[in-house]
Amino acid sequence: MTLQRMDNVGVVVEDLPATIAFFCELGLELEGQATVEGEWAGRVTGLGDQRVEIAMMRTPDGHSRLELSRFLTPPPVADHRNAPVNALGYLRVMFSVDDIDDTLDRLGKHGAQLVGEIVQYEDVYRLCYIRGPGGLLIGLAEELH
Repeated sequence: MTLQRMDNVGVVVEDLPATIAFFCELGLELEGQATVEGEWAGRVTGLGDQRVEIAMMRTPDGHSRLELSRFLTPPPVADHRNAPVNALGYLRVMFSVDDIDDTLDRLGKHGAQLVGEIVQYEDVYRLCYIRGPGGLLIGLAEELH
């Protein structure tokens, strides 16, 4: 087998500091920030000469990362934030939390808004979707014991 792990999920954002603060409140840790630019980076993305501010956020277990990118050059060209949950393509990230109500209270102070309602799936999970900074769609799951 050649696959070792999923390294990260990338999300393009408008307001990098606010998005970092939101994900820190959720429980991710800021691993590092940098500006990525130049011809070499453009060869990877196919965008040519680019300048991007990135922040790497790590989950508390250390196994997953979220790469937040704010494109300075070239600017973003499409906006999928208002797409419904049945839209094609990558749409949301789901996080497991200890207490969904407490998490919603804390994230509400960072502008999070509940999409629909909190629902219970059998005796296994409480689940919901929220819109975070800039309308990002995020799933929350609380495992019931």
